[in-house]
Amino acid sequence: MKFTRYTDYAIRVMIYLSVNQDRVVQIAEIARVYDISHNHLMKVVQGLVSAGLVSSVRGRSGGLLLGRPADQITVGELVRRTEDGFHLVECADCAARPGCQAPSILAEATKAFLAVLDRYTLSDVVRDKSIAHAAFNLRVM
Repeated sequence: MKFTRYTDYAIRVMIYLSVNQDRVVQIAEIARVYDISHNHLMKVVQGLVSAGLVSSVRGRSGGLLLGRPADQITVGELVRRTEDGFHLVECADCAARPGCQAPSILAEATKAFLAVLDRYTLSDVVRDKSIAHAAFNLRVM
């Protein structure tokens, strides 16, 4: 399964915020670290704020924080909130559609895939913060 660029960027934002839970992070910083368009990242962040996964702090020293603790946000929830759907194949006009088992098999596979993602939280993803900080060239606290 391949995620959309939107989901890819959303995962990156959430990982970065998880590593930096102790401070407010600006979108420009995340865009710079990942070399992502600031405008594109703004759209992703707006979606994450709407979903309640990220909190926005207004003002001069404003920025972003996780909407909930990292150990309460699963990767599965994040993916579900950022992907439009999980239709692996388009069966509507297929001549083999009557009696074809592919849609149910692929639906089962998708369910299993998401079940695995549901077992992991953002805390699990960034468990070793020294590695994460080194990857982002940040000071280890």
